[in-house]
Amino acid sequence: MNFYRPVMTITEYSRDQLASQPIGYWSGIANEITVGSIRAALAEEELTQPHWWILNHVAGAPEQWNRDALTAKLSRFDRQDTDFEAVYADLHARGWIVEPQGRLALTDAGEAGRRRAAARNRKVHERMHEGVATDDFVTALNVLRRMIANLGGDSDLPQ
Repeated sequence: MNFYRPVMTITEYSRDQLASQPIGYWSGIANEITVGSIRAALAEEELTQPHWWILNHVAGAPEQWNRDALTAKLSRFDRQDTDFEAVYADLHARGWIVEPQGRLALTDAGEAGRRRAAARNRKVHERMHEGVATDDFVTALNVLRRMIANLGGDSDLPQ
């Protein structure tokens, strides 16, 4: 998968040049390329991000979630007006989820699909983090969280 080819070197700019850059532009580009790369990796498994969210939450707490509670939790992250019922129906039709007593659980096929998708996502994350020290990544996230909070947004980590 080469949705976006990584650039191994980046042009160096002065502190003043970088400090004057519009954060909205750069955070938007970062979002676009990150989400696009993740979506492309998931598409190789014929999954969308909402499929992925459901699979991971159900895998982490088998038979703890019902559709309504999980949809309410995941809606916070949804920027696509997802029809979650259609996603559940698709996962059910694939034989990836079951609902004993109305509680969601993965089948063996669902867990296998989740693991394949996880491996694809891991490759995207590894490529994205190449040349980025963990401390720098943490600093970048904290800077974005501070900006979000300063503008009245929710800067808490997703639960």
